[in-house]
Amino acid sequence: MSVTAKHLLNLFERITEPVFVPKGQNEVFDIPEEYVANRYKRLGKAFLDRLKGKAKKIALRKIILPNLSIPMELGRRDNFSLFDPHHRTLAAKLIDIFAGIKDLEEFQSAVVYARDRLNPYLYIYALSVVIYHRPDTKHLNLPPLVIVFPEKFVNKGFFIRAKEELALFKEEEREIIEIPMYYTASNLDLEHRVAYFREDLGINHHHWVWHLIYPNVVTDQSSIVDKDRRGELFYYMHQQILARYNMERFCNYLPRVTRFLDWRKPIEEGYFPKLDTLVASQNWPSRSANTQLSNINRNQGESRVDIQDLERWRDRILEAIDRGAVVNESGDVLELSESQGIDILGNLIEASSLSINRKIYGDLHNQGHNVISLCHDPDGKYLEPPAVMSDTATAMRDPIFYRWHSFINYLFQEYKNTLPSYTKEQLAFPGVKVTSIEVQTDGASTKAKNKLITFWQQTDIDLSLGMDFEKSEPVFARITRLQHKPFSYKIEVENTGSAGKGTCRIFMAPKFDETGEMLLFRELKDFFVELDKFTVHLKIGKNTITRKSINSSVTISLDKIFKKNAAAEDQDCGCGWPQNMLLCKGTPEGYACQLFVMISDYKKDKVEQKEEGEGKSQCYNAVSYCGKRDKLYPDKRPMGFPFDRQPRTGAETIQQFLTENMMLLPVTVYHNNNTTFKPPVIPDTIPEQNKFH
Repeated sequence: MSVTAKHLLNLFERITEPVFVPKGQNEVFDIPEEYVANRYKRLGKAFLDRLKGKAKKIALRKIILPNLSIPMELGRRDNFSLFDPHHRTLAAKLIDIFAGIKDLEEFQSAVVYARDRLNPYLYIYALSVVIYHRPDTKHLNLPPLVIVFPEKFVNKGFFIRAKEELALFKEEEREIIEIPMYYTASNLDLEHRVAYFREDLGINHHHWVWHLIYPNVVTDQSSIVDKDRRGELFYYMHQQILARYNMERFCNYLPRVTRFLDWRKPIEEGYFPKLDTLVASQNWPSRSANTQLSNINRNQGESRVDIQDLERWRDRILEAIDRGAVVNESGDVLELSESQGIDILGNLIEASSLSINRKIYGDLHNQGHNVISLCHDPDGKYLEPPAVMSDTATAMRDPIFYRWHSFINYLFQEYKNTLPSYTKEQLAFPGVKVTSIEVQTDGASTKAKNKLITFWQQTDIDLSLGMDFEKSEPVFARITRLQHKPFSYKIEVENTGSAGKGTCRIFMAPKFDETGEMLLFRELKDFFVELDKFTVHLKIGKNTITRKSINSSVTISLDKIFKKNAAAEDQDCGCGWPQNMLLCKGTPEGYACQLFVMISDYKKDKVEQKEEGEGKSQCYNAVSYCGKRDKLYPDKRPMGFPFDRQPRTGAETIQQFLTENMMLLPVTVYHNNNTTFKPPVIPDTIPEQNKFH
């Protein structure tokens, strides 16, 4: 691996400390005088040299400096939002500047020069997107955002305590600072019951990284945005979040998410994030219950949208779904076909730069986030920044995120309902029959098969790399997260046809709705959560398929997110649903679920593509939600198959829907309310640089 590329990771440490302060393994960029930002030049060369001390100097090539005037329109201490159209324009410009530099050494010089001149949020977003997509840097494992911007993930009390511990105590004497699992509300708020889900560190990290890999900015670098089935993946990833969240709500005796349909009515739910900020000039604002949405007109009209705009875009999209066709910018009518319609709609609804006609269909998803995030100060009268719905790293903390995306999912389902139902022939795999399924929790008695167990787990995370201008020594936050005992599947398959391959698809859904009634398949299909998908080899006769839950095609472990090694071949890219949240919480008495297994015909599933790097994982983990980097999506079927359409006539129940290559297994999820402890999660690179005083 190129040493030069690895040094780029130092730019993510202590983001508001100047770039000439040592970072990483006591390394410092040897910047020319003209690279020093104006506000630091008055410190003098002697002081800057003394700061560098004996740190290892990283040489920089002198280049023609990039013109940063457009990205610099966003103030150094302002908030940044991808859902704000003007901010998206600034981000796109910065991405174009960085991605347009073909030479790696020149790229390094440019991003070092830019670091102290730009808004840190904007800078880290654009730099992350470009590093993920440049051929000479995409092998790097970026630091997790919670280490770069801990303020987006832990409560403000942590920083007060952390400064005290760093100032008064030696490293071995410091207390670990526990982040309360519930700190944003009391039990008087019913939504508080599922705060552990909404505020889970791994869930919010996943959402941030997904939007890095699939950015929605309008950039000249088309390959950064234009990816195989991108619009469909936007639909499916968020649909699965909703299905998973609804299961969590049922486990906590809450009703399913209510779609946010009427934007003229107040938002019933309040949200008080209690997040501090170390970078921006103002903390994350709160939203009181029953806040009314208003037209947005801020920043001298740069951020302007009316509620009527949202309504008009919604109506045009629904009309297009009813007609089965959309109109592009040239006035041509394009069919929302069975094969391409969902992808067209996904890009149109979000709306990414791939939207087929932004003038007609607008910017519904993004501007919805924007309007909600500014409802507390829509005209900027009180100079308040946007709330957590403005940031992909924090939006999932807010209950309104799920109501808004429930509406977005409603649009997609309206389209899906226009498609023909799958016939038995389309679902079947002739000659293949699933004969039995078992689920066994690791370490449990065989008598306890088909019983899954969840519990609370605490772990410590070093957040010192995000504690700017403090001692460069570890400071740990103790988080509590939902966890489950690992388990494995055992699936018996009888093959009376020919030897070959199949695709094993595993889903789980609740058995009952919030009223305790059995869910009819027409509703139940939307509650199925994908747990795994993998290829199996089928010999003639009996086949036994075993699979561990840790190998899930939708998840990534928290340890892999945090224990970064830039030279590692096993690259996860940070994208994926957190492994600890694979299962719903369950209940102490046992929550009834149903596990679905299907073996589909691999010949109908296979995608022809060139597989490079045999034996190396190149961001191929969690492919169900994140796809394969630089590859086609590795499943020809529609995402969510076979639950993405209304059932055929006569299949009113899930049992009537099943074909021989499918089987349903009753499973029970038990929640043990005890808390265990796991050793600290420590980044692979702990700073050894000189202290900044």
